[in-house]
Amino acid sequence: MTTFTPPDGEPQDRTAAVDPLGGLRAPDDPRCDVYLTGTVFLDIIFTGLAAAPVRGTESWARGMGSSPGGIANMATALARLGLRTSLAAAFGDDHYGEYCWDALEQGEGIDLSGSRKVPGWHSPVTVSMAYEGERTMVSHGHEAPPPEGALPECPPRARAAIAALLPGRGDPWIGRAASHGSLIFADVGWDDSGRWDLAGLVDLEHCEAFLPNAEEAMRYTRTDDPRKAAWKLAEKVPLAVVTLGAEGAYAVDGRTGESAQLPAIGVEALDPTGAGDVFVAGFVTGTLAGWPLADRLAFAGLTAALSVQEFGGSLSAPGWSEVATWWRSVQRVPDQDPAALRRYGFLEGLLPAPSRPWPLRRAVPTIGFGRVG
Repeated sequence: MTTFTPPDGEPQDRTAAVDPLGGLRAPDDPRCDVYLTGTVFLDIIFTGLAAAPVRGTESWARGMGSSPGGIANMATALARLGLRTSLAAAFGDDHYGEYCWDALEQGEGIDLSGSRKVPGWHSPVTVSMAYEGERTMVSHGHEAPPPEGALPECPPRARAAIAALLPGRGDPWIGRAASHGSLIFADVGWDDSGRWDLAGLVDLEHCEAFLPNAEEAMRYTRTDDPRKAAWKLAEKVPLAVVTLGAEGAYAVDGRTGESAQLPAIGVEALDPTGAGDVFVAGFVTGTLAGWPLADRLAFAGLTAALSVQEFGGSLSAPGWSEVATWWRSVQRVPDQDPAALRRYGFLEGLLPAPSRPWPLRRAVPTIGFGRVG
């Protein structure tokens, strides 16, 4: 495991926006870089719990925050890395829905032209309790009613789209997006049926990349090693990426036969919520930018490592300023492993000047205050 321990006291400098695709853009490009759809939750996050709640007792948390969650975690992670992100989702017309809409559209610059506000429908809610590096979540919500009238084209033209594959069931928009030239990046959830039938992932044929975790990959391929599983999956998709938890990630390019493995960065994990979404966002960014496979893995792992040092899902997604501050800081650590530093040297020409001290602590927003003015 590669371990970096940045020093305190990083000076504050100006920051600049980063467009990772700046050198690749052309006038006839799609309006958005990445399209995604799914359910937006209002996440209410309790932090600073000494231990898991105990039945029959009242627990007090030292901190609390609110943020858009669910598919909003992925959308926020993509937008903060400079990708033009379009999200199609239903939003309730309650205060929670209004808050989530404003936070994503105004706060993160996410295109919501494909989204809709549903009268009389309340927003899905998740309460997350973070303790001992883990979290426990309780959610409530109802499926949004079907739309009335015509909606904007779904999906729109995009360089890429992100999908969650459903065992035994296809989703028509995935095939449409692929036919329009979008690169499909997909993950998958736990197969409650227990069949773990790779042929049941009917939309896998449309995918550019498949990014399961180690357990999912081994079950779907009937293998006993996640690296073997990655090679088996690369027979089905051009890019197979298997996340290995504390061991990092392993990827195989089925077109070229290239493989890469990067260890995880050792950090103090406060809350793993959304880390998988951030990893995918980092990998998508590097792929669309045309980086080498190992650089893509390194960047995805780095962004995920930065995210687990913060509480919450979308709250913790890092932007280029956080990446820049981390990179400047680790280079100043005495006796740093030169080989580990060289692995991230590709960042040097991409990053803005850092503007905040490391470790970074984001302000935790709340919807409890009224608007001023």
